[in-house]
Amino acid sequence: MVSEEFKSIINTLENQAQQTESEMDFFEAATEEQISDFEKNNSLSFPSKFREWLLFSDGGECFLPAGVQFYGVAHKPLIDVNNQTRPDDSYVVIGGTPNGDPVLIKKDSETISIYNKEEGKIEEEEVYDDFFAFLNGLYDYLGMGE
Repeated sequence: MVSEEFKSIINTLENQAQQTESEMDFFEAATEEQISDFEKNNSLSFPSKFREWLLFSDGGECFLPAGVQFYGVAHKPLIDVNNQTRPDDSYVVIGGTPNGDPVLIKKDSETISIYNKEEGKIEEEEVYDDFFAFLNGLYDYLGMGE
């Protein structure tokens, strides 16, 4: 079930993409069973708002051509819980930025962040309270609102 808050965010993203002549590519949704199986098989629990994203789009791309790519649990590219482009094992890579920095979820948290591989750290201004906050900040993060 997609919340009204999430529908509003998706609507805003689509409007921003239209204004900048960017493309959005939302993949087919994952099922509750696919998400639960992935979590069980990988001994993790996704943050609730990222889980809602997966029920809407199991991966996808926002603001192409210079946008962010998200990984899924049932459709390629799949989330790789052992992806080594993360700062440590307390994070899972769920996507990537145009410059190749990974988008992360922090295990046992709603927090989403971007790992600056070149600097080897997570910048304070690139930590978001939850996946919805990340989506709401994506337009500005990509510099499209300038």
